[in-house]
Amino acid sequence: MMSVAAPVVQNNTDGSLTIQYVPSTSGVHELNFTYNEKPVPGGPLRLNVDATDNGHLITAYGPGLSHGVCGERQQFHVVSGHSSNDAIDVKIVGPARTDILKKEFRNGILSIEYLPIFPGEYSVSLQHKGKHIVGSPFTPTITGQGRKKSHLSIAETSDYELGINVSVDPATLQGTVQFPDGTAEPCILKKLASGKLGIGSFETAKSGTYAVDIQHDGDPYSGSPFQIRISEAQVANAAKVKATGSIEKALANEWNEIRLGATEAGYGTLGVTVEGGHHSDMEYSVLPSGREFSVKYRPHEPGYYLLNLKFGDNHLPGSPFVVNVGGKPSGRIRALTSRQVQAPEMCVAGQECTVFLALPGVSPLDMEATLTSPAGTTDLCEIRDLPENQFEIRFKPSDLGTNILSLKQKGIHISGSPFHFTVGKPSAGGTHRMEFGGPGVEGGALGSKGIFNIYTHEAGAGLLSVAIDGPSKASLEILDKIAGFVTVCYTVDKPGLYTIGVKFNDEHVPRSPCKVNIDPECKEAKMVTIQALRDRGIEVDKPATFGVNLNGVRGSLSGRVFAPSGNEEEMFIEDMDKDLYSCRFIPKENGVYYVHIRFNNVHIPGSPFPMLVGKLGADPALVLVSGKGLERGVVGKPSKFLVATTCPGTGLLTVSIQGPSKVPMSCNELDEGYEFTYTPKAPGQYLIAIKYCHVGIPGSPFQAIVTGRGKASDMTETSNMYIEAVEKKPGRVKQFHGDATKVVVTGPGLKKGFMGRAANFNIDIKDAGQDLLTVAMVSNNGSPVRELSVKKQKAGAYVAHYIADEKGDHVLTVRWGANDVPGSPFMVGIN
Repeated sequence: MMSVAAPVVQNNTDGSLTIQYVPSTSGVHELNFTYNEKPVPGGPLRLNVDATDNGHLITAYGPGLSHGVCGERQQFHVVSGHSSNDAIDVKIVGPARTDILKKEFRNGILSIEYLPIFPGEYSVSLQHKGKHIVGSPFTPTITGQGRKKSHLSIAETSDYELGINVSVDPATLQGTVQFPDGTAEPCILKKLASGKLGIGSFETAKSGTYAVDIQHDGDPYSGSPFQIRISEAQVANAAKVKATGSIEKALANEWNEIRLGATEAGYGTLGVTVEGGHHSDMEYSVLPSGREFSVKYRPHEPGYYLLNLKFGDNHLPGSPFVVNVGGKPSGRIRALTSRQVQAPEMCVAGQECTVFLALPGVSPLDMEATLTSPAGTTDLCEIRDLPENQFEIRFKPSDLGTNILSLKQKGIHISGSPFHFTVGKPSAGGTHRMEFGGPGVEGGALGSKGIFNIYTHEAGAGLLSVAIDGPSKASLEILDKIAGFVTVCYTVDKPGLYTIGVKFNDEHVPRSPCKVNIDPECKEAKMVTIQALRDRGIEVDKPATFGVNLNGVRGSLSGRVFAPSGNEEEMFIEDMDKDLYSCRFIPKENGVYYVHIRFNNVHIPGSPFPMLVGKLGADPALVLVSGKGLERGVVGKPSKFLVATTCPGTGLLTVSIQGPSKVPMSCNELDEGYEFTYTPKAPGQYLIAIKYCHVGIPGSPFQAIVTGRGKASDMTETSNMYIEAVEKKPGRVKQFHGDATKVVVTGPGLKKGFMGRAANFNIDIKDAGQDLLTVAMVSNNGSPVRELSVKKQKAGAYVAHYIADEKGDHVLTVRWGANDVPGSPFMVGIN
């Protein structure tokens, strides 16, 4: 039975009271405070009391022993009866480094303040003479926003040149490095800017002799194994990396610089990670010395962040650093809603199936839906127009297995289409099997409801979460039709840039998060109309023109046009008559262009307008893929998959692989399509995204599970390859005989470029015979450029476009078949 004791209360006549209470037993004591028989806010006070061997009492109390909020100082107190704070040993352990900010002893009371950076359960240990006091270790629960991590790696400090010329594509080589202690692991082989063969991500943990074994098509490469002798001075040493700058204080929404010098630190990869309640933008540049770097980061919100600086596997001295980020908050507000998605009912061959989706502003006469069976037969689906922008799609599949559902508007696939649709036993599911898209994730206007769809049929059961953050709190709703698609509706109160995040079972789905610009309300913009705009039948290199009528309103008219590759092309707007303007641009690519027309910086009704240039003969829904490399792989061993293009026609084929390591990729042209080979360096999940004519093929992205041993990166790495796929016909074997020395590459984009701007160069192959053209471009740290495309201009002539987001030298490789063209690789400076 709990005993109740009466403490001694003394009025200090200064507005305060002194309460004295002498506990008679060890344990948890609870003090309840009332005023006029009403509880005092903040009570009761819990005191943890313990008796020492010399009769002293130790009391621990304070909110920091039970609860708190991350990013805020937490406090507790210890009364020990001793004359110094050395009698109590304090240790605090949590999800990340936890600093004790204050440990002050005054009037027999030891006051402790600590700063938890991340939410979770912490452990606070209080010991007297090596023994825990009663209640220790305490387990305070810290709440708040979850951990957001921003990371970049600097690979220039980990490239080692082997000193030999490479006569084959490095992507066809497999390497293993044996360490001085006899252990071995896969290594990345790459062609360095010097033209020599080298090792990427090479880290020297010990001095001694390293042996590099290189295989080509299963046979030892000429001269393999190669011996590397590492002295003590070349051993990776994080303590020799010098760090200066904003490592303790920074400002939100402003660039904060850190200088890192690794001149004497040996071989290893520099890693910089900023963790906190919000994301941070990051970039870096190489300083003239070559092994010194300027790293900049920009936190989105004030607060406490954790800055990790690592070289190889080790932290720099003092890392991780607690950074106090000040400045003004962005004012962004988040809205979040969730819904449990049920697994769809099993579809049976021969029975009618139905899916619902919302497409605001779309006429049913412009819609087309088809279902392609595993046998290759295609049937039209029934489309019904329902109230509130809803469409009902009905079809009767004839075959079991993976069918392909294509939804098109005016002959163009809607966002996410074509879709996999399993008939019979459901697929394994997973986050990567979910798609989302629609007008609400492309843009919007104040006062209008944003609507988009999430395709859930192949993902299975799980928790679907949608979050929108921006200048105002969104009113957000999820409508589950339990028929393949989920519809999301939202409205906002302020214009500006918003971020939409879609998660399934607490993981971001592909393409999430995305940014959406909400225009301010403008009645005048709604009055502007388009005249004589042709949405198809337009030819490459011939002017496309249309008119814009202001209909009596006054303001500024602007226009932008984006090519299928994402590059912006020039648009000319000319005043023709009162209220009438003529717009003109010259398309350079085949595919779907999007024309943005704004009045007073607000989209007019229907903008952006899709325009089909050339004949869209290539249909991504007809691309077929196969191979074990789409499902699984082993570290250090080549994984393969085939992309069959015998049916869809000519188009740009893009393969992007994301995972815990960069992967060397190669491509062989076959009679039925293209065989891709990639070699993962680390185990884990890899997502393989395949696009044809800039549209994802059915089932993309694919998830491959890689097993084995290897070192995973702290961030998601991406490797890309672009192929100008030619028309394939079954039964015909093409033999190519090309001469790379006859290829001529010219243009300003070979020498320099500018961050965020499109640059180009020309490739002339008319005298080089027939072979496979490969173009690749990466920054100094091995990251691919944001955009890279190759387009055929005329017979024997191609033009390549790229957009780079990082400063510094980039390596541009152009190959004809398996050989570099003259001058390749090119060193391109990006300013």
